Amino acid sequence: MWRPIPMRRALQTTMNHELFPASEPIQPADQPESRRDDQRNAPGDTTVASTTLDRAQLEKLLADAPRPTVFEDCDFELADLSRLDLSGCKFTRCSLVEASFFGATLSGTQWSNCRARQADFGSADLHDASFRACDFNNTNWRRAKLASVSFRESKLTGANFEQTSTLGLQFFECLLIGADLRGISFRKATLERLDFSDADLGGADFREAVFEGGSLRDANLKNARFAGADLRDADLGGLRLTDAAQFQGATISHAQAALLVAELGLRVA
Repeated sequence: MWRPIPMRRALQTTMNHELFPASEPIQPADQPESRRDDQRNAPGDTTVASTTLDRAQLEKLLADAPRPTVFEDCDFELADLSRLDLSGCKFTRCSLVEASFFGATLSGTQWSNCRARQADFGSADLHDASFRACDFNNTNWRRAKLASVSFRESKLTGANFEQTSTLGLQFFECLLIGADLRGISFRKATLERLDFSDADLGGADFREAVFEGGSLRDANLKNARFAGADLRDADLGGLRLTDAAQFQGATISHAQAALLVAELGLRVA
């Protein structure tokens, strides 16, 4: 059952990790010209800017305006947008705190620099959606369809991804501290600076994955699979001998091996 991490704890946890200092907002990385072009508004898009919208207003706007619709600097806080069809819409610098998108159709949507703490995306269809530089701490994605979804440079501390459909799901340089990622497959993925500290990764599949930085510190790794994974660049702090079996077939560094030996009370000279 999804229980959001209290914001005080989430903030405190983030500040203790140098990988993504909480005092500095995540900034979008440089990106190829082709990707920047993809995020520009296309001719014929309807743009709504600096407006507070509730469900009734949004339904009327969607009925009257051609698709797709672009929302810039709009306020959807606490709005009930459940089961609406917002496919293809773009959200830029919008506030979506505690909004409900439960069961909504959000396929092909684009989200950049949005704030959506404790928003509910449960059972929503988000296939082919993309998120960049967003604050989605303590959000709920339970049973959402996340096929071919990408999250970049985003904060997802305490997010719940329980029972999601995740074929092709990708994370790049994201905070996933304390997130519920049980059973998620990262097989053969290149994992760039993902902070899984304190996350629940029970039953997750990391076979043949390559960690480029990032952290697994104090994560729950029960029944996770790492055969063929390259963990040499990951922070495995807090690793216990009881976790060692999970890393069978993985490649670790000499320093990481020393951590395991230290658990036996031995010292590598």
